[in-house]
Amino acid sequence: MAAAGVVPKRSKGQNFLIDDRVADRIVGYAGITDSDRLLEVGPGFGVLTERLAPLGKGLTCIELDAKLAQHIRATYGDRVTLIEGDAVKVPFPEFDVFVSNLPYSVSTPVIFKLLEQSFRTAVVMVQKEFADRMVADVGSPDYSRLTVNLFYRADCEIMEPVPASRFDPRPKVDSAVVRITPRPAPFEVLDEATFFRVTEACFNHRRKKIGTSLRNTGLVESSEGIPYKDERVEDLRPAEIGEIADAVYSLR
Repeated sequence: MAAAGVVPKRSKGQNFLIDDRVADRIVGYAGITDSDRLLEVGPGFGVLTERLAPLGKGLTCIELDAKLAQHIRATYGDRVTLIEGDAVKVPFPEFDVFVSNLPYSVSTPVIFKLLEQSFRTAVVMVQKEFADRMVADVGSPDYSRLTVNLFYRADCEIMEPVPASRFDPRPKVDSAVVRITPRPAPFEVLDEATFFRVTEACFNHRRKKIGTSLRNTGLVESSEGIPYKDERVEDLRPAEIGEIADAVYSLR
């Protein structure tokens, strides 16, 4: 950090992995082949980049911090393609495998953006509480919009917990490595955009009844004909939320 002139910023979620064994396992979980195009967000000082650069068909890194970008550029040269910018805002290049120690501050928007892409697998390190939301079951306090969107688009599994002691500076919370594998949706909906809008509206008002949530957000004028209108979204499985979305789409 001193050599690169970097002072970690809490606002950017800059906690750098310092355990080589964890880094080895993260890359191993991705099952990278020679034909895979690789994408890494937030390479930092390159603990994962060092392992990814020799693999696959090519590695692209996206780094926001100018000093860290300069470090990656000086260290790896043309062995990686570096995009200097905000991963939430810059377009992702085409890729097959996504590997990242995600900065805590952008985990949510980057995961939602990732789900809109076409890829084979993703291995990400996130806060443990965020990982719990990714894989939560219905009825759990961790069950969320993120849970439902992930379930609709992919299989998601926690590969291992990672203690806070494996980072510098040490964060206040533990982390976890999660693997995301896209697959066909386990249920059909009439319109995906409506499904995601209904999911968002209901979880934004998770303590309210479904009918109230939909009326308050302007998705329907009346909850007449809406299934589960007197239930709360935290008690409904993704397929049941899909039924609500289909009713909303038909009414609209």
